[in-house]
Amino acid sequence: MANVMYPKAKDGFLGGDIALDSDNLKAVLVDTASYTYSDSHEFLSDIPAGERVATSADLTGKTIVDGTFDSDDIVYTAVTGDPCEALVLYQDSGTESTSRLILYIDTATGLPVTPDGTNINVSINASGWFQL
Repeated sequence: MANVMYPKAKDGFLGGDIALDSDNLKAVLVDTASYTYSDSHEFLSDIPAGERVATSADLTGKTIVDGTFDSDDIVYTAVTGDPCEALVLYQDSGTESTSRLILYIDTATGLPVTPDGTNINVSINASGWFQL
């Protein structure tokens, strides 16, 4: 699988339902042992809770410049659990069934990662999360 934007996120952008600069956005480390990306997935509830190893705080330092979305790097604190092969960016509504999935990343420096109880630092690509 290659890094991909969830099709329903594209609908969300075009329909004005996702505001990258003002919405609460988080990234979850995912164990793909039981989760497989699907174009039909739309919400965080589509990723089994057992496959979500660690969830970030709200992204900080969000910017949108020339169609590119970027943010500060992420630190997951004292992570334990299964190996993580993917990172999923999502819009956090506070409810799993309405928290819209945005981006699936499984080919990035540092992936896969095996939690060992220490912090996991995720450096966002120098060119940002994605460009529209």
